[in-house]
Order: sequence, then C-alpha cells, then structure tokens
Amino acid sequence: MSFTGGERYQSKFDPKAYLASFCSLGKGRDKIMNFRFQKCFETFGPGGIRGDTLIDIGTGPSIYQLVSACESFKNIIATDFTDSNRQEFQKWLKSEPGSFDWSETLKTVCEIEGNRENWREKENKLRATIKKVLKCDVTNSNPLHPEVLPKADCLITALCLETACKDIDAYKDAMRNITTLLKPGGHLVVIGVLGDSFYKVGKQKFFCLPLDEETVRNTVLNAGYTIKELDVFPIDNMSLHADITDSYANFFLVAKKNLT
Repeated sequence: MSFTGGERYQSKFDPKAYLASFCSLGKGRDKIMNFRFQKCFETFGPGGIRGDTLIDIGTGPSIYQLVSACESFKNIIATDFTDSNRQEFQKWLKSEPGSFDWSETLKTVCEIEGNRENWREKENKLRATIKKVLKCDVTNSNPLHPEVLPKADCLITALCLETACKDIDAYKDAMRNITTLLKPGGHLVVIGVLGDSFYKVGKQKFFCLPLDEETVRNTVLNAGYTIKELDVFPIDNMSLHADITDSYANFFLVAKKNLT
C-alpha cells in the first residue's frame, strides 16, 4: 500500500482501537508481548542499562516498553507525532476515567521481575518517572523541535520508525536524526517488526516499511553504533494476525553509541 502521511495519522488514527488490537493480552498476541516484556526486563533489570534520562521515541498510547525501564532511569520523556496518541497517554498518566486498563500488562511484567503483586506500586512509579510528553517527528533533524533537550543516556523506540518512513533511505535518515538526541556511549533500544507492509487500526489501514534483519543491522551500524544484541522472534502462526498485520517476526535490538 502507499505511504501513510502525517495528516492521515492526525485525522484517522484511533489510539483506543490500536491498544485493543495490539496491546491487549489474551488475544493471541501474548507470545509476542511476552517476548517484548522479557527482553525489556533483561535490558533494564538488575545489571542492565541505567542512567538519568531515557527518551522514548514514538511512544504512541502505550506504556509496556517503559515498565521495566522506570526502575533504571530517574527521568523518562515520552514522545509521539500524533496528537490523539499523546492525549490518550496523558489520560493514563493522570489516572483519568476511561483510560486504558494496563493492569494485566503490569502484573505480567511484575511477575517476570519476581513480584506479581507489586503492579500498583510499579504503575505509580512509572507515572512518577515520566516527566514530559512531547511532540516528536523523526523526519526532522531535531525530532523534538522546537524543544532542545540535554542528550539522553538511553533512547528506546518501539514500532515507530518503520511506520514513519516511506522507504529505506528515510529509515536511515530517521535513525540518524534520533541518534542526535543520545550521548556518546549511550544506549539505543529498538523494538520492531520484520516483513510488515501494513497494520490495521479499527477500519483504517496504515503503511509499514517492510524491514529485514540485515537492513536493521546495517542501518544501526551506519548511524554510529556498536550492536550488543539483536534478537529475532519469529511469529509461529501468522494467520492469527493476518487481518491486522503481515509481519513474520519481531526483533529486539540493543546498541551502544560509539564515542567518536
């Protein structure tokens, strides 16, 4: 399908429908989500990456990618291009009625971390750690323009670049753009999908840039990183999700920005 531009995201993207389809447990996506939860815990848990500030590029309306990280960073900055996503995220952040129920996700992550009953404390800690929710456009040389922030200790981006970029050249440019926000020696964490050409949110279909492992690897290396880990999780039954996406695998990448 043709590339989905920013105007269509602003007018047609439904964050509640997205959360129901892609972030709810018990809908055949548990294996995929548990892969992401487990890898985030391994990355940010005891002995893992830590620091003062983490910036999440393309947070969307979701929190799962940040749950383990709130133990390792004093400040988390959430960002997204689409106004409705930031509004939905703020509803959860402010504990407003009607916000998405993340309790099962929080319980599952806390179980991985060793104490399922700790989920309410975890949710409160995550809320307290998120200091800002900003507009973000990865096609800009400063993705957070007009904000200029001190360089972060860590960037995380989940399922963002492949939906924001119309081709591989744009993907490479976006990777370089977000890298400007990171300290030399800081870490990049990428959660993404392979082979995905579209995803469906409600009745709306959105473009996704089909990636393969080699393209991801080369893009990150050429942006000035040393890759520490690239773990691919094949989707064993693609037919379960064929109505909403055509990806054949998820991946989880951890890289360290070179000092020079």
